[in-house]
Amino acid sequence: MRRFLLALAIVSQPLSGWAQEAVDQPSAGAAPGAPAEKQATFRSGVDLVTISATVRDNKGKLVTNLNKQDFEVIDRGERRAISEFRSERAPLSLAILFDVSGSMDIAERATAARFAAFHLLSSLDDGRDEAGLFAFDSRLREVAPFTVETRALKGALGEVDPFGATSLHDAISAAAERVATRPMARRAVVVLTDGVDTASRLSPAQVSAKAAAIDVPVYIIAVVLPIDDPGSDRATPSSQRRAPASVGTIEDLARWTGGALYYSSTSASAYKAARAVVDELRHLYLIAFEPGAAAGWHPLEIRTSQKDFVVRTRGGYVAGSGSR
Repeated sequence: MRRFLLALAIVSQPLSGWAQEAVDQPSAGAAPGAPAEKQATFRSGVDLVTISATVRDNKGKLVTNLNKQDFEVIDRGERRAISEFRSERAPLSLAILFDVSGSMDIAERATAARFAAFHLLSSLDDGRDEAGLFAFDSRLREVAPFTVETRALKGALGEVDPFGATSLHDAISAAAERVATRPMARRAVVVLTDGVDTASRLSPAQVSAKAAAIDVPVYIIAVVLPIDDPGSDRATPSSQRRAPASVGTIEDLARWTGGALYYSSTSASAYKAARAVVDELRHLYLIAFEPGAAAGWHPLEIRTSQKDFVVRTRGGYVAGSGSR
């Protein structure tokens, strides 16, 4: 398995159905009695599959100006009509997870994790986006509850100290369930870790299957030494090694869920990567459609009218269950 100094994993989860109304939410800094900001919400009980998708052009740049008619949903080889479509900028809800296992105390990995988290929080809109801080080794614990006062969370970054074993895969799964209760349309789990899992019950393949079933893409920013960065001219041959396909790595976990892996081996690229992740979350396309009648796993393909655009989304959904 690749050796990481730091991995920043992001899991994003849209809700299970579209709402027909909006709720009133006070704007940041608004005075009492001031008009509330209209924020779109989702309503449960609507039998729709929801998926989030990002689109990039052939140069890797985000494509942010597409409309409903530009997309095509292919479900088990059959075209599905898009019932609802959203692309507007919306608040984010992030659950930021710190790996506090003993391995994070080596080579100042914990310091590097706090550095990346600081830039991540700085990329959020204070008073509009929300975040909560969590830590994990062999279990998940809350460090600071969700709040829109994201600047204040920077002071809590020093409260996470390394110790214990690592249950990275289990933590990603548990954190996805936590953030699923948040009211924002664009939710995410952020995991800061060295990527070494020593105690999880779940494999990357199992976590990705669960995440894909509920539309939770995982974004990973691996802040590594140049010798562990495949994009660096100083990378060693071992940085290219992969785990068996049946088990997978955290890179596979990201890819299988519709997410992506980012590498960074300098302070400047860590900042750039954190901003890139938040930018991508802000420009997710949210698509809803009626599920297929047949029970079981439905592989999905999302296409655009521009053949050279690359669409990234989850691999499919499970029909005939409560999870879409």
